[in-house]
Amino acid sequence: MTPAVLVLVGPVTRDQVMGLSDDVRALLDATGAGVVVCDVAGLGPPGLGAVDLLARLQLAARRAGGRIRLRDPDPALHALLDLVGLRFELERQAEQREPALGVEEEVEPGEPAV
Repeated sequence: MTPAVLVLVGPVTRDQVMGLSDDVRALLDATGAGVVVCDVAGLGPPGLGAVDLLARLQLAARRAGGRIRLRDPDPALHALLDLVGLRFELERQAEQREPALGVEEEVEPGEPAV
């Protein structure tokens, strides 16, 4: 199942947080995927408001038996979440994936490389 996507556009007020929490629960119920992807690229400058929002959305998702995954977080937002001890699963876009590594054999000193 493909997870639903919730696009977050900031700044988000405290009054909007309850509605967004309800949206997360409704998306989890509607899709049955167990995950809602939160596109956070449009949240704006990272701050404690964004941290509070994401913590509340994760709590709402967990209470509904699911979780949220972040799409396109600003590096500063990711660092701020780490700083306050919140860990979120990140959605990796195809172009962000690391290239496959080839198999390398260990070579003893003095032996030619294979």
